[in-house]
Amino acid sequence: SVCVFSLSCVCSPGVAPQPQSAQPHLWLITNQEQNYKEQERGETDSTSKDKNIIVKCNLCASATPRELSTSKNSNLKKHLDRCHANTKLTERDAGGKKRKRAEDESAGKSQTKQQKLSFSRSAVLLEPREVRRQVAEYVVEDMLPLSTVNSPAFKKFVCKIPPTPRVIITNSNLNSDITLMYIPLKKTLDAQQYVSTTADIWSANNKSFMGVTKAAIACKRFRGRHTYDAITTELEDIFSQYGLTNDKVTACVTDNGSNFVKAFKEHQQQQVESEEEVEGDGEVEFTDLHSVLTADDDTQHGLCVLPPHHRCAAQTLNLIANNEVVNWLVSNPESRAVYRSATAKCSVLWTKASRSTVASECLEEVSDRKLIVPTVTRWNSFYNAYARITEMPLTDINSLCTQLQIKCMNDREYQFLKECCAIMKPFTVALDILQGEDTCFYGTLQPTLEVLMAKTLVMKNGLSQMTTGLPEVIVGAIKTRFATTIDSKDALLAAVSLPKFKLRWVKEEARRDHIKFLLTTECRSLTTEEPTALMPDAPQPAATSEDDFFSFDVQPNATADVPMSVETEVSRLWKGPGHKCLYSSVNFTSLLWLYATSVV
Repeated sequence: SVCVFSLSCVCSPGVAPQPQSAQPHLWLITNQEQNYKEQERGETDSTSKDKNIIVKCNLCASATPRELSTSKNSNLKKHLDRCHANTKLTERDAGGKKRKRAEDESAGKSQTKQQKLSFSRSAVLLEPREVRRQVAEYVVEDMLPLSTVNSPAFKKFVCKIPPTPRVIITNSNLNSDITLMYIPLKKTLDAQQYVSTTADIWSANNKSFMGVTKAAIACKRFRGRHTYDAITTELEDIFSQYGLTNDKVTACVTDNGSNFVKAFKEHQQQQVESEEEVEGDGEVEFTDLHSVLTADDDTQHGLCVLPPHHRCAAQTLNLIANNEVVNWLVSNPESRAVYRSATAKCSVLWTKASRSTVASECLEEVSDRKLIVPTVTRWNSFYNAYARITEMPLTDINSLCTQLQIKCMNDREYQFLKECCAIMKPFTVALDILQGEDTCFYGTLQPTLEVLMAKTLVMKNGLSQMTTGLPEVIVGAIKTRFATTIDSKDALLAAVSLPKFKLRWVKEEARRDHIKFLLTTECRSLTTEEPTALMPDAPQPAATSEDDFFSFDVQPNATADVPMSVETEVSRLWKGPGHKCLYSSVNFTSLLWLYATSVV
């Protein structure tokens, strides 16, 4: 017969109890396991003393099993030899029940005890190439000099990074890593159909630099004089390096410097005359190839062709405020004296408040707002500085002037400043729109100028003799400086291609018909053969101060969504909501990229 001998024991942690029985298949289990089994069979608990294990014999036929000891003078072996000599002892198969018990215990612990979170993280070893790439991105993103890697503190920081082997960063390999970052940039530019660029030259620490941006494609040292032919050579080298041909670059925006203006004027692509307009006697003209190949640099400059040129609209408006407006105020007999006295007193206030701690404390007693000190390089800073002074009552201004021991401001000067700020407010809003990062599309320029001139002319009513005529001077300066842009084909198509504007900014009916004709003609050349399908609506932007500047009449929305011709779809475009996307039967996307995405 086969029987199971069940033992329960208690032993010290880490010590596995060993039976003193001669039978090799005797199964010993711990006290916890035995209690679990005994609860299933209704058995009583067992006890233990030191290393002595007290067990119960389930083979005995008596109602109360005998308790046996496994101590040195054990009676367990004697009992087995005397009473159960013919019984074969085997190990109990408790694998399934043990797993079930372990699952039940783990489930019980998870319900009653919150699991501890481990925040320990094994260190990740970076490759030296990855460390160098991260350092290169850090230097480029924060526009730091290459000498940053030579700093002892930076070297100490890099030494704490655990690459294998340890990386050494120098100016030479950092420059190489930065050069590698241009590879994905070139791929991105190659994938674009049209791009627009900006160019600028500046000086710092007695050194000149040239920068060309689409995504910061160039920032290089510019040696020598800033002549128009040197600028042309540098621009052509940069454009050819990135494969930016004249067919791809829609425009290059620069400042109003005479060197930039002449460079683009002298090297613009000439319009090819038609065969009907070309007159000749039919003779063949020969050119010496050797003279062409061995021509000097001056002759080669004539072969350079630059993309279309746009002057920076924001800087142009700033020039109007600093030149035309100031010149009129100084030359006008009614405003000359009051302009000079008012601006002089404001300059003294700015100087005192910014350089004297006592003056700053006096200002805090009078007003809870500090004065704004204008900066030449920050456009609109003079308007903001004058507007901050006019926000204060005249009595507070004179009280502050008395404490600072400077001349007080009279009523005429205070009124002059308030009228100038009121006239120039639309001008400053338009300047902020044109120099904003999210609204610097070429299509924004034409509606902004139209609204600016209209809002400025409204301010001419109710002005005193000091500022009468100033709104007309501003509008005249805008028409003069933007003469090549206003009503140009590219500017009009760029404006109507932006779903935000369309034709809502045009008031004259004849002008609206002319713009419709231009857009319809342009769309005919871009018509695709794809089936008509409505594109999803663009997300509506949040209301800003720009929306207050552009206050247009709301037009009714179009209804029927059926296949349309070019004329019908262009006509329906004007009736859509302000930010509704265009339709796909006409390639408006190409039109938008071609005209509306150039920067201003």
